[in-house]
Amino acid sequence: MTLGRRQMLVGSTIAVGALGVTAACGTRDTPATPRAPGESAETTALAKTADIPVGSALVADDIVLTQEQPGQIRGFSTVCPHAGCAVSKVAGAELICPCHGSSFGLDGAVITGPARGPLTPVGVVVRGDSVVRG
Repeated sequence: MTLGRRQMLVGSTIAVGALGVTAACGTRDTPATPRAPGESAETTALAKTADIPVGSALVADDIVLTQEQPGQIRGFSTVCPHAGCAVSKVAGAELICPCHGSSFGLDGAVITGPARGPLTPVGVVVRGDSVVRG
């Protein structure tokens, strides 16, 4: 049995689509951190307080943790309000979005655009020596 040109094109398109779905739904490279019984995502530590530099920030999961003053830890979403890219770089007291160059202060406010609005606050709580969602 021979396949016609149209059948080959349709088959190839389906195969490429299946590879894309498989890649998108594949397994993670690193396993999730197991939680203790009764522990929820809200109580899982995002970071240790000592890992968040005073006068700077740390990106943990999908949250930017800032510490302007000692003990004053705040959380912000990493989603840039300009185009939805992840704010992923910390340079001293600036949080930088690599997509279009927007930068934000440790209070989430815009320093340089094109973003026009601040980062969205995310509730975090210090528990002992750890920072958790809250």
